[in-house]
Amino acid sequence: MKRIIIATGLLAASGLMAQAATLDTVKQRGTLVCGVSIGFAGFSTPDSQGNYKGLDVDYCRALAAGVLGDASKVRYVALTAQNRFTALQSGEIDVLYRNSTQTYLRGATLGLRQGPVNFYDGQGFVVRADAGVKDLKGLNGATVCVAQGTTHEVTLGDYGRANGIEWKPLVFDRTDTMYQTFFGGRCDAMTQDASALAGAITTAASNPADYTVLPQTISKEPLGPFTRNGDDVWTDIIAWLHYGLIEAEELGVTAANADQMAKSNVPAVQRLLGASGELGSRLGLDNKWMLQAIKASGNYGEIFERNVGKASPLKLDRGLNATWAKGGLMYALPFK
Repeated sequence: MKRIIIATGLLAASGLMAQAATLDTVKQRGTLVCGVSIGFAGFSTPDSQGNYKGLDVDYCRALAAGVLGDASKVRYVALTAQNRFTALQSGEIDVLYRNSTQTYLRGATLGLRQGPVNFYDGQGFVVRADAGVKDLKGLNGATVCVAQGTTHEVTLGDYGRANGIEWKPLVFDRTDTMYQTFFGGRCDAMTQDASALAGAITTAASNPADYTVLPQTISKEPLGPFTRNGDDVWTDIIAWLHYGLIEAEELGVTAANADQMAKSNVPAVQRLLGASGELGSRLGLDNKWMLQAIKASGNYGEIFERNVGKASPLKLDRGLNATWAKGGLMYALPFK
């Protein structure tokens, strides 16, 4: 009996060590290593000085601020669709925030955990405005540019077979090469997440007015972060960061007023910002970790509007990415 108890205790101890592995590594290193895309306008794009900006980048900054107390302590690793999951599996990065679709097979076979969805999207198509194409049936027989190793490549084939549309996929291992090829006139259409298409037109087309995104989407593309299996504490931190940013929007906490709101008498605000509840310590963090995260990147609404919303070049509607109280799907679990 004693041996069983000892063995059980050792297993429990090893499990706790595995669960805290990434958090401990990040704290000891003093830098968060964040996997992002090579260049998706609105999500993660380096400027001329190499400084990354975008929705995914703001999540990385908020995470670094919450865990390390400094939003600048992030090293970004630009990843392709082919190497993004391998980079996480191998430990090259601490978390993957590379607008990646969450699916059954990715959740069940990669040895990774899928975090809360931080952007609801759908696969769309862009064509030349003067092509006379009004819907997907008009693309029968068309050459379609698509990125290799993505859900888009699979869905393109599935949709074509199910709807009697024969298109000719032209597959690329890099999105920047795909953009150059499409805007160079080699493909009749290009397919990707609708948000990414809007960004591509804005940033990669010589004359954005020459192109239009068709109104139809052919899939659900729930985008969100990935972490490693067996790292439960770190996975919880990633999840609660997202819920905290949504909760902040619901409660009216912004980057500008966060310090003042921390003095609020509203219990939900006090718990979120660490004035009461001792919630941060339950995850091995400072109790004011969400206060630091919100001050660094703002609440979810601020992050959305700045990077992909009406205040950005993409000018996307909130749509499904609005909070539940405004008809969207964004809903925060309670901080209590």
